Amino acid sequence: MAGTGKAHLRPDQDPLLLVEDLVIEFPAGRGQKVHAVSGISFDVLEGETLGLVGESGCGKSTTGRAIMQLPGPTSGKVVLEGTDLVSLAPEKLRSTRTRLQMIFQDSISSLNPRRRVRDIVARGLKIWSNGSEAEIEAKVNEVLEAVGLDPEVVGARRPSQFSGGQCQRICIARSLVLDPKVIICDEPVSALDVSVQAQILNLLEDMKERYGLTLVFISHDLSVVKNISDRVVVMYLGKICEVAAPDVLYQKPAHHYTELLIGSIPHPDPHRSTVAELDAAAEELGAMDLPSPVNPPSGCRFRTRCPAATELCAQEEPELRAIGEGHFVACHFPHDPVV
Repeated sequence: MAGTGKAHLRPDQDPLLLVEDLVIEFPAGRGQKVHAVSGISFDVLEGETLGLVGESGCGKSTTGRAIMQLPGPTSGKVVLEGTDLVSLAPEKLRSTRTRLQMIFQDSISSLNPRRRVRDIVARGLKIWSNGSEAEIEAKVNEVLEAVGLDPEVVGARRPSQFSGGQCQRICIARSLVLDPKVIICDEPVSALDVSVQAQILNLLEDMKERYGLTLVFISHDLSVVKNISDRVVVMYLGKICEVAAPDVLYQKPAHHYTELLIGSIPHPDPHRSTVAELDAAAEELGAMDLPSPVNPPSGCRFRTRCPAATELCAQEEPELRAIGEGHFVACHFPHDPVV
């Protein structure tokens, strides 16, 4: 499957964030490399929420960190408001990156346990000298109240005194305080209870509207991504396999891997033999035949697990191509192919 091809990009719509030909590799010893991300491209329009989905190890979180330059990619471009972050000098990157913030998956460990909540949230403002002490205090109070926390109650406490959901609210407040344009949300609800997940997702939607945010929402949970995203990018083993609006993707997946992901979503049906059906699906799709990112398959990277794979899939990597309005797939033999 592919990350090659740029048919899904929208240069005529002046995207706020553009990731182009992104490659991320890590040394693996003995002269080998982990091919974490292999030449993917996507864009995000202002005010849009882009869902980035795939199973563990597909490279989605690595992509999010590379956008933030934590660390930067091996090659490729990350263009924010017309500025390529990859080519910036360190000091210029630091100042530009205030427009780009990140909410990490593990909310508790991403907060300094020695600092009080008010100091954690105010840290960015103090580093960049954004206002007087009174103005900083007012801004911190504003964002804490916006995320549903009472500044008078929580301001003097430390992260260890809060639940995971409350810590995630603090992280969201910290990300908002510098008035960013884009927030990268890296699995922000995966470690939370279902009821708390709903609260955080609703909060993100409210903050998006209130502060005019653009979001990149990274998750392995397709049901979560469907409810929050305007556009979804599906990744597998460092490549992009499908791009579409969430309703289109869920109702009519074109790539066999997307179909597998959607089919793995649990359904509350007491008459369904869940274990037997999942075992049958796993056997049919070769779910246990997981290739290594150190030595990924030739051609289509999903071919070792795909029921429709042929010799062509091993020889030639498919490019992303349009099969409908706003719907792109990288597969030689997609469902409902173009006539």
